[in-house]
Amino acid sequence: MKFSLGKWLLPLYSALALIFLMVPIVYTFIFSFNDSLKSNIAWRGFTLDKWLNVCAVQNGAVCQAFGNSLLIGAIATVFATVLGTMIAIAIVRYRFKFRSQTSLLLFLPMATPEVVLGAGLAAQFLAIGVPKSMLTIILAHTMFCISFVVVTVKARVSSLDPALEEAGRDLYGSPTQVFMRVTFPLLLPGILAAALLSFALSFDDFIITNFNSGSVTTFPKYIYISAARGIPAEANVIASAVFIFALVIVVTTQVSKAAREKRLARQS
Repeated sequence: MKFSLGKWLLPLYSALALIFLMVPIVYTFIFSFNDSLKSNIAWRGFTLDKWLNVCAVQNGAVCQAFGNSLLIGAIATVFATVLGTMIAIAIVRYRFKFRSQTSLLLFLPMATPEVVLGAGLAAQFLAIGVPKSMLTIILAHTMFCISFVVVTVKARVSSLDPALEEAGRDLYGSPTQVFMRVTFPLLLPGILAAALLSFALSFDDFIITNFNSGSVTTFPKYIYISAARGIPAEANVIASAVFIFALVIVVTTQVSKAAREKRLARQS
C-alpha cells in the first residue's frame, strides 16, 4: 500500500495543535479543585471547597473583579453594538463625503497594537482631566470594540438584498416599520455575532484596561496581579465556569440548529 505523508501529517498536526491549546484549559480546570492555601502552584489534594466558596478568598476580591469585567463588558458591548451597527449601515447603504476615509479609519484600532492604543487613550484622559475609573475603561473598550462590530455587521449588510426592503416600502410600510420588520430581523444574526465578539474582547482585555483602569480591578487584571504570588484556585474556578458556560452555549446552539435543519428537511 502506497504511503501518503500528507494523509497522516495533517491529522497529526491537528491533534498536536488541539492538545497544545487544551493543556492550559485542562490545567486550569484541574487546579480549580486543588486544596491550596496562599498559592496554587503545587497540587495539595482534591477538594470542592473552592467551588462552593468561590468568593471567600481575599474578602471576595476575585468575585468583585469578575463582576467588574461582566459589567464593563456588558455596557461596552451595548454601546459598541449600537454605534457600530449604525456606522456599518451608513457606510454600506449611503454615499457621503469622506466615506472611504471613514471606512479606512475604522480599521486602524484593529491594526494598532493594544499597548499603543492603551497608552494613547490614557494620555488623552490625562490631558482632558478625566480621572481613571470604570468610566474610562468602558469608553476605551467601546472605542476599540466598535471596529470589530462594524466589520462584522458590514459583511451582513452587504449581503442583504435591497429588494426585500423595497418590497416592504411598496406595501406602504414606513421607514421605521421596514427597518424593524424587514431589515433588523435579517441583520440580527450578524448583530448578535458582533455583540458576542465585542463582549469577548472586552471581558478578555488586559493591556488597554491596565492603562485606563486606575484603582478598578477587572478579572484579567486580577489574574495578572495574582500571578506573582500564585493565582488562587478560586480564580481557576471562575475561569473554568466561564469556559464550561461558553461550551454549553456552543453545543446547545449546534444541537438546536441540527434539530431545526432535520425538522425542516422532514417537512419538505
